[in-house]
Order: sequence, then structure tokens, then C-alpha cells
Amino acid sequence: MARKRRSMEIFSMSFLDCMSCGFGAVILFFMIINSHVNATTENDTSELMAETNRLEIEVLEGRKNLALARNTKQKLEVEKEDAESKIAQIIALIQELQAELDKYDNDTLAKIERVEKLQSDIKSLEEEVKRLLAIKEEQDQAGEQVVEFKGDGDRQYLTGLRLGGERTLILVDRSASMLSDEVYKVILRRNRPEEEQLRSRKWRQVIASVNWLTSQFSPEDQYQIYMFNNVAEPVLRGTEGVWLTAGDGQQLVEATRVLRRTLPKNGTNMHSAFAVAKSLSPRPDNIILLVDGMPTMDAATTDKTRVGASERLNLFARAVRELPPGVPVNIMLFPMNGDFNAPISFWSLALSTKGSFLTVSRDWP
Repeated sequence: MARKRRSMEIFSMSFLDCMSCGFGAVILFFMIINSHVNATTENDTSELMAETNRLEIEVLEGRKNLALARNTKQKLEVEKEDAESKIAQIIALIQELQAELDKYDNDTLAKIERVEKLQSDIKSLEEEVKRLLAIKEEQDQAGEQVVEFKGDGDRQYLTGLRLGGERTLILVDRSASMLSDEVYKVILRRNRPEEEQLRSRKWRQVIASVNWLTSQFSPEDQYQIYMFNNVAEPVLRGTEGVWLTAGDGQQLVEATRVLRRTLPKNGTNMHSAFAVAKSLSPRPDNIILLVDGMPTMDAATTDKTRVGASERLNLFARAVRELPPGVPVNIMLFPMNGDFNAPISFWSLALSTKGSFLTVSRDWP
């Protein structure tokens, strides 16, 4: 029996279902991608907006800081102008004070020159008086002069200084402090030209005092003059350790002239000055010390920039040990303001050596 032929269909139900499912899957895929793109886009936009806002805030802060900087600059410029004005006023005041000080120095120099001329006249008169007294002594064979008396040594009655003895050693302090009585004036003067420093009132007074002392010598007396600062040296070069005779007036004049040209400078080494008295042979009968304060060093050099009061007392005590025993030390103190230990220390030295102590006034000799 013949079979019945089946009819063939090109599109069946199973194929359509597959196509529908595939198309639906594609649509679902595109929907998922689209939603993801939208979410990503929204996130990116918010971050950019935040960054934009931050930059705008920084720009505003920068403008604010710039305004503050401009205001500060203007304020500093105003303060600078005020400071420059004050500086100009101070400079003008300094120049005015400098002019007054120069005028005072010139007046002081003229007064000192007049005083020196008077001293020269007095010296001539004293020499004439000595000559007349010598004649009178020869005539009536008179004894001692009225203004002197004998004790532990010859004493100048009117001044209290011991000027007797065959050999007299004069020690002259020529440290920088001899430029003035005030520390700040010493600092000012030592930075000026040498001519102005040599015209300092205090130093010229010291020279005049040395001149007065040498005028009291008798022709047969022996003497030596040393000056000291960080080192000690004779006023007349080439006379180290040699006693000079007062009868040679030319040497006395030359000693005074050398002192006038000597510039006070450096520190005070009293150890070297007293060592001179110990080294002289024969030793001196009398020591006259012209000084203004306590020592600041005990060697030619020192690495100390500041020396306290207690250390200066120790330096003084060590220097005194260099003095030869049994020799009176007569001190002429030209006081330095602020050096409170100097008067009592030098007075004690004069007392212990049976010498004398004199605080020199501004108008002596």
C-alpha cells in the first residue's frame, strides 16, 4: 500500500519562537547598555561640577589674598617712609651734637694751652724762687724748707705726694681709657683721627701732671719714666733699665714731647709696669703711678673681650706681687666713672707701702 506523502513547511513554530526570543534579547541588551551609559554620564557630570566649584573658590581666595597683600604692601611703604623720616631726624641730631662736641673740644684745647702757658710761667717763677732761696740759704745757712717735713720719706706738703729719694720711677698709664672719664666717650674718641685723640682733655692733663712732677726734681736726682698699656716701655727709647739724671733738662723736655705724641690705646697691663720697678738696679726709692683704673690684663695679649670687676681685682692683686718690697708707691688717680674698686684698691696699696694717694681733680695741676 502506498505511503501518504507529508507536506513540507519552510517556517515552523519553533523557528519563529527562536527568532522572537533572540530579538527580545537584543532589545533587552540595548536597554541595559543605555541605562548604564546614562548612569555613568550623570556621575561624571557631578564630579566635574564639584571640581569647577572648588576652582572657583580657590580663585576667590586668591583674589582675597591679593587684596590683603596689596594693603599690607601699602602699609609697609607708609611705615618705611616714617622710618626714613625718623632716621633723617636722628642723623641731623647726631651732626648737631658732633658740631657741639667739636666746639667744646676746641674750647677745651684753648683752655689747656693757656693753662700750659701759665704752668710754664709758674715754672720759671719757681726756678727764680729756688735761685733766690739758694742765695738766702748761702747767706744765713738756713735749714729745711717750710713746706716740707721729714717722715718715712720726703713729702710735698701742699699736694701730699712723696717726691723725695735719689731715684724716682714714674709709671704712666697710656691705655685707651685715658681718652676720657666715660666709657662711651672712650669708644667714640678711639674711632676718631689720631690728632683729635691726642687732644683729649684727660690725656693732656696726664702729660701736664708728668711735666709738673719732673719740674720738682733737683739737678742731682735720678729718675726714669715708663709708660704702659698692654706692654711697658720707657718714654725715651734706648734707656731701658738705665737711671737718668734730672740735671739734663733736655731729656726732661724730650720725655714730655714724646708723651704728647703718644696715642693712648689697648688695655691696662699693670703686671708689666710693676715688673719694671722690680727689674731696675739699683731699685727705686720712690714710685709715682699715674693711672685711671684697675688693670684689664696681665699679659701682652688676651682672648677676653670683657673683664668683670672681680677678675680685675684678681689681676690687680697679682700685679702688686711684682713690686719690690720697701718702696713707697704714690698714686695719682685720674678717676674713671664706673670703676668703683679703683679708689679703695689704690688707697690700700699706698697705705701698705707707706706711700700717698691723690685723686686728681679736672683742673689740676
